[in-house]
Amino acid sequence: MGASTSRPTVRTRSARTGRVLALWCPDWPATAAAIADDLPPQQPIAVLGANRVIACSAPARSAGVRRGMRKRQAQSACPEMTVVPTDENRDGRIFEPVVSVVAGLVPAVEVLRPGLLVVPSTNATRYFGGEEVLAEKLIDAVAAVGVEAQAGVADELFTAVIAARQGDHVAPGGDAAFLAGRPITDLVVEPSLSDPSRTDLVDLLRRLGITTIGAFAAMSIRDVASRFSADAVVAHRLANATPGRPPSGRVHPIDLVIEHVCDPPIERVDVAAFLGRRLADELARRLASVSVACTRLTVEAVTERGQRHARTWRCAQPLTPEATADRIRWQLEGWLTGGRAGSPERPDSPIGLLRLEPIEVVAAGALQYVLSGNGLPEDPEVDERVRRSLVRVQGLLGGDAVQLPIPSGGRGPGDRITMVALGDERIPEREPDAPWPGRIPQPTPTVLLDTPIRVLDLAGHAVEVTGRGMFSAEPTTVRTDRDGRERSWELQWWAGPWPAGISGDDQGIVARAQVLLDDSRALLLRYRERTWVVEGVYE
Repeated sequence: MGASTSRPTVRTRSARTGRVLALWCPDWPATAAAIADDLPPQQPIAVLGANRVIACSAPARSAGVRRGMRKRQAQSACPEMTVVPTDENRDGRIFEPVVSVVAGLVPAVEVLRPGLLVVPSTNATRYFGGEEVLAEKLIDAVAAVGVEAQAGVADELFTAVIAARQGDHVAPGGDAAFLAGRPITDLVVEPSLSDPSRTDLVDLLRRLGITTIGAFAAMSIRDVASRFSADAVVAHRLANATPGRPPSGRVHPIDLVIEHVCDPPIERVDVAAFLGRRLADELARRLASVSVACTRLTVEAVTERGQRHARTWRCAQPLTPEATADRIRWQLEGWLTGGRAGSPERPDSPIGLLRLEPIEVVAAGALQYVLSGNGLPEDPEVDERVRRSLVRVQGLLGGDAVQLPIPSGGRGPGDRITMVALGDERIPEREPDAPWPGRIPQPTPTVLLDTPIRVLDLAGHAVEVTGRGMFSAEPTTVRTDRDGRERSWELQWWAGPWPAGISGDDQGIVARAQVLLDDSRALLLRYRERTWVVEGVYE
C-alpha cells in the first residue's frame, strides 16, 4: 500500500501544535491471555500464531523465549511456560477496562490497537500540573486494574509511541533529535503506524548503509520520492518529526455517520457482534459511494437511560468492514461484560443506540496496495500482502465484494467451489470428502462457462442423452450461435456421458461429457433439460 504525501481529513483545524502522550502496555497479547486465564504474574506465557511465538511475558523472555521462535523451540527453552493461541477478540475485549480508566482522566482517547493508545496531553498537562505528573497518574490508574504500562510524551504521535517503549519524555521541539539516534528498524516497530511494505524499505535502507532514522531523515525528500515507494515519503516525514497525517479543510458529508436505533435493545455480546458486522458493511458502502476510506473512527453506544460510551480508533490503513466490526465488538464486549475487578461499571441499561462516525477519511485513490515478491504460495510475506490487498478492496466495495474460493463437494466443477466472503468462517456448502458418484474425472477445467451449444450426429440431428445415460447417437459436430454468426467444429474425440442425476423439474437426466474439437480445444459439456451448454474449457 502506498500513501500520498497529503491526505484529506474531516476536521477543519490547523496542523497539530499540542503534545501527544502514548500509553503502551508491553507484551499485550501475553498480558491479555494471562488475565483471561487468571494466571499469576510470575507464570511464563507465550502467545502463538502460525506455530510461532508472536508475544511472550517477561518471565518467558528471561528464560530465553523470543518472538519468532517455533513452539517446540520455545517450550524447550522454558518447559513450564503456558502456551495459548492468538486471539484478537480477547486482546480487544480485555483492553477495554484500560481504555476506560484512561478516558476517566483524559476523555479524548484514541486506540491505535489493543495494548496501545494515545491522548492529547496539552490541556491535561495544565490540569494535572505537568507531563510527568499526568504520565504517572495514567500509569497508576492502569496499574489499578492489574496492567503494567509505560508512557511517552512528544510533539508528534509517532515519536510519542517510540518514546513510550523507552518510558521517555521528549522535550518540546526535540522530536527530530530524539529520533535521529534511533535505529532505522524503529520505523516498523509499531505495526499500527506503518505500512506492511515498509519492512522492505527498512531492509533496503540497511543494505545501503542507512542504519539510523537520522541518516534517513538527512536524505533529500526529492531523492526519497524518486527512488523509493510512496510510503517511503511518509516514513521520511515521520523521521523528520513532521505530522504523519496533516489535517485539511475537507469536511465529510453528514450522511457518512451511521446511527442505528437498537430495537430490541442490546444486552448480549453475540447480538452486538452481529449488529456491528452489519453496520460495518453499511459504513463501507457509504464511504465507497463518495470514494473515501476511513482511517479514524468513533464508535459510540448510548443506553436506554442515556449513558454514553465512546471510543476513537485510529489505523495506519483504511478500516475494512472486517476491521471495523472487530473494533465494535471489542469495545462493546468489554463494556457489556464489565471487564475485570476495579474497572468502570457496566452499562446502566441495555444499549439503545449505536453510532459510527468517521473522524478522518482519505481519498480512495490515495492509498494503494502493491503486490510483489517471488509469488510462491508458501511465502507468508507474499500471502500477507495479497490478503491486505483484498482487504483494501473489501473496505472500498463492501463486505461481500471480495470472496475467496474454498474446496466444496459436488459432481461438476462449479459445484466443487464455495465462495466465502473474506473474513468469514471458511465452511464449504457441501462436504468435499463425500463420494459424489457421477463426479467428472480429473483434470478439472481451468475456465468455467455457461455457453449454449448444439451437439449433432453425422446426419445433423440433435444428440441427446437417453434415460439409460447413453448418447442417442454418436456425436460428430458441435455448433454455436455467437453475435448472429453460426460456427461449427468437428469432434476428434469424446468421452462420456456421465449421468449426474435427474433435473429437479422432471425435465430428464442430467449428464456431462468431454469432447476434443478439431482446433485442439477440449471442452466439458453439460446436458440438462434436453439442451447442451459448455460448462468448462481445458487449457
